[in-house]
Amino acid sequence: MTATRVIWLRLTLLGVLGGVMASLVVLCFRAAIALGQTLLSSSGESEGYGGLDPWLRLLLPVVGGFLLGLVFDRLRAEHRDVGVVHVLRHLHTPGKERLPAANLLTQIGGGITAILTGHSVDTEGPSIHIGAASAGRIGQGMRISAEEDYTLTACGAAAAIAAAFNTPLAGVVFVIEVLRVHYEVSRFLPIVVASVVGALIHRLLPEVGPTLSVPALELNNHWELPNLLLLGLVIGVLAIGFISLCEAVAMRTRTWSNRRSFTLAGLVTGVLALWAPQIMGTSYGTLDQLLTDEAGLGIGLVLAITGAKLLATGTAVGLRVPGGLIGPTLLIGGAAGSACGLLFGMLAPAATASPAFYATVGMAAMMGASLRAPLAALLALLELTGNPNIILPGMLAVAAADITNQLAIGRESVFETLFHNR
Repeated sequence: MTATRVIWLRLTLLGVLGGVMASLVVLCFRAAIALGQTLLSSSGESEGYGGLDPWLRLLLPVVGGFLLGLVFDRLRAEHRDVGVVHVLRHLHTPGKERLPAANLLTQIGGGITAILTGHSVDTEGPSIHIGAASAGRIGQGMRISAEEDYTLTACGAAAAIAAAFNTPLAGVVFVIEVLRVHYEVSRFLPIVVASVVGALIHRLLPEVGPTLSVPALELNNHWELPNLLLLGLVIGVLAIGFISLCEAVAMRTRTWSNRRSFTLAGLVTGVLALWAPQIMGTSYGTLDQLLTDEAGLGIGLVLAITGAKLLATGTAVGLRVPGGLIGPTLLIGGAAGSACGLLFGMLAPAATASPAFYATVGMAAMMGASLRAPLAALLALLELTGNPNIILPGMLAVAAADITNQLAIGRESVFETLFHNR
């Protein structure tokens, strides 16, 4: 066997091991959050923050933020760096050592605490860090090269996305578009394998935490195509506002202590949750309702959820709360899409697709425009729905949202914006 084949085989086996390690740790992380939310909920259901008394909805994120900030302020500065931005810095800093174990523990503890206490963040950002760092642990004690460590990190990130959403192809494309891992055949074979392993583990193990139930929806007629362009325009403006809010808050609070930052983030979320408790925590239960039209949410409520989630998450991300923002962008886009669908239905009720259809497309458009990852968003849309008929309308809305972003002020992705700011 030639040296090249040996290297390929070694990398592929590392990809398998990295995918297994990342998926199992990520699913355990999600299971811990799901269990905690169920115990916290008065109804015994995950994400049952709406059943809490108003005073508790206000105080829970404030107290949680203050206590979490106290812990973070006692950590060494280099051990506070977590999330997708931390993974980006590792991947694009020459000579950087593997992702530190201390930061991995910080992310696990910080992510669980922030989400359980109702902060408007999600599990996906922490999962990417946890998956990438867990896969990198395999190389500890092994004489692996810098290239192999780089590949293992990307494998863990891809497996984390695949295990979280059961979207193996979107997991691979995510590391290209969002983490900016350059494509090479020798590098991407292990990444593909790791992503497949993550999706298989998701399917073999019992569900942990909320998963999205996206029905096979279709466009009613081609006269609705202008509606999709308008939806993309609206989502593009929301994406610009979301990225700008994250950046503005981050720039103005760089020197703040963590207890001050996290407490303020909790206060913003708590106040907004008095009117829209759906924004607390991961909010996947609310997104699931929007995508299936189960609850029949009115236009006033979905507009309130859109605005409140954008403000709460933008503030939390800018204030460095150790949670993710991918899930919130899905909810913001889904709620905005549902509102547009309800509005279009009022104007032409007989010829308009359901609000759930527009919520599904809006979810992908907001993810694509905020993360500057249109292909990953479209592939996630295809894999979640299993419906190729939604690709054309999805492409229209995703492209319109991204073009709006570019033509208006040309915003970078939210992760790149935070990366440069920090």
